[in-house]
Amino acid sequence: MATDVQWSELQRDPRRVAALADRGDVRVRRRDGVALLLVREDRAEAAADGALAAARALRAALLRMDDAAHEALTGEFPWVGLLPIDDRRRFTGDFARAVQASAELGRWDVLSQLLVEWRATAAIHADPGLTAELSRPVGDDLGPVPAPGGS
Repeated sequence: MATDVQWSELQRDPRRVAALADRGDVRVRRRDGVALLLVREDRAEAAADGALAAARALRAALLRMDDAAHEALTGEFPWVGLLPIDDRRRFTGDFARAVQASAELGRWDVLSQLLVEWRATAAIHADPGLTAELSRPVGDDLGPVPAPGGS
């Protein structure tokens, strides 16, 4: 749990705010923007190391569990059950790799984007008409695709 301070408090008394940061995270509220989080570097590094260790262990476990991994992920993400079995396997592998990549990079938007994409795939499989339409062969060549931006 972070202690809240105003931006003006940080400007007025940085030593007091630093002392608060020694005891725990400090959320610096600003009127003109998103709050900032002041975290001691050693705690941030420990959190990153912990996330990386957990991600590596999770990846190893998921890749060895096979069908049990699909069931576990379906419990957490119910829409996985809408995917065909081959896609469930691909999702499990992709999920495991994205968790580890996110932890390695410290960029959890990698995992977030993967979940957005697979959730959209599940939504397509939930609509049999759309699935059939997108699965049929394309009969005609519709010509060249214009460059983005009309150039």
